[in-house]
Amino acid sequence: MVGRGDVFWTDLRPRSGAEQSGRRPAVVVSRDAMNRVEEWSSLLMVPLSTSARQARRGPTAILVPRGTAGLTRESVALCHQVTTVDRSKLLKRIGTVPADLLRQIDAGLRCALALD
Repeated sequence: MVGRGDVFWTDLRPRSGAEQSGRRPAVVVSRDAMNRVEEWSSLLMVPLSTSARQARRGPTAILVPRGTAGLTRESVALCHQVTTVDRSKLLKRIGTVPADLLRQIDAGLRCALALD
């Protein structure tokens, strides 16, 4: 079962331009009521990056320390690139972010989507 805050290796292809693409970790941010319904074939996810340039993007770029949720490298949750991903593109679950970090990602999403 997929849960909010789970981190999966995902295949974000095809993409274009400045969108995060390729095989990379991403955090599930969609509501668990949606995540638990297998027939709901898409999930909302925030892609992760290891780019130092992306880390400087401001309040929509949330630092994810190495070792968190099974990640072997320090990463950045790119809340300004929240995207819809078909379940078939989830390759492997690697962990779950802790509640305090998920709250930070939520704050990044609120900023990116002007929900404050």
